[in-house]
Amino acid sequence: MDGISESDGFSRGIMETLEKALSGERITLKEGVLLFDADLTLLGYTADLLRARKAGETVTFIIDRNINFTNSCISRCLFCAYYSDTNTFVLSKEEILKKVSEAVKLGATQILMQGGINPDIGIEYFEDVFTSIRERFPRIHIHSLSPPEIQFLAKREKMSLKEVLLRLKNAGLRSIPGGGAEILVDRVRKIISPSKISSREWLEVMEVAHSIGLPSSATMMFGHIESYEERVEHLRLLRDLQDKTGGFTAFIPWSFQPYNTALYKMRRVNRPAGGVEYLKTLAISRIFLDNFRNIQVSWVSQGLRMAQVALRFGANDFGGTMIEENVLKAAGKSFRPLSVEKIVSSIRDVGRIPAQRDTFYNILRYWDEKDIE
Repeated sequence: MDGISESDGFSRGIMETLEKALSGERITLKEGVLLFDADLTLLGYTADLLRARKAGETVTFIIDRNINFTNSCISRCLFCAYYSDTNTFVLSKEEILKKVSEAVKLGATQILMQGGINPDIGIEYFEDVFTSIRERFPRIHIHSLSPPEIQFLAKREKMSLKEVLLRLKNAGLRSIPGGGAEILVDRVRKIISPSKISSREWLEVMEVAHSIGLPSSATMMFGHIESYEERVEHLRLLRDLQDKTGGFTAFIPWSFQPYNTALYKMRRVNRPAGGVEYLKTLAISRIFLDNFRNIQVSWVSQGLRMAQVALRFGANDFGGTMIEENVLKAAGKSFRPLSVEKIVSSIRDVGRIPAQRDTFYNILRYWDEKDIE
């Protein structure tokens, strides 16, 4: 690597791995784990070079709203502070349409609907809601229902995954969020979410969805009980499926927010992963996931300043305005929606080009100085 040598204090293995990635070669799981010992600045430098090659200087964002349609969930994951056994609710179609209408007035192009594994909600509920959204707001993209929710619907309705997904698609579903992935290693899942689907089942939902023309994002919630090896194994499984289907639009890593969760109360996790850990994980994701174009920052979990720094560590997408967010807020994370103006100025302040996108990463609008004056 130009200007940097092993004599500067960097190990030969790390340098060779980074050189390998920069030359366009795929790095291995073992090499990915090794990178957690790399110098942060060097990791960021490499990830930023790869980002520039793959995605250029534009940083995209979307105007969206996250609607949590229920807080009743039988999974009872140890990392979740949102579900409730008391004061439970299920939003009516009218309540959801009101939230969509409010979002549309603010310029939203995407609605993300997620909730819990609620056994009282069948597929007809979603078909009714999606159809109504499509009819009343034809320009809104329905990006909804994570793999655990879809897998549960298939079991509840005694249908195949493909049958469920086709019915939802016919009702208006256009893509699937990457929620419920956590860490795609069953040792971890059996501890933090023993009642939720396995890593194989999560990947199966995504593969079937991609096969019928429903793309998806992919996520990773890290910084709890997983090892570095398990973190990179998660990336490897995503990379392998992307090789097979090409259906992932983006990858979003975010750090576990422990407060108010069972893992925190059990003293299994005492605090969130820090900024250095977040930036290392983000940079390694860009380096390892050589078949993903888009890597998204997590300003909701990390804050605005860290999100700006992350744009120099491999990220090319700022995520959404998030007109509404309830899950991380329940875990004690303060939340306030970002205005378009704030996102645009934050991107511009780090010397990048802000652009509004749709769910499929098509550019809807580049922002000039005069647009926010």
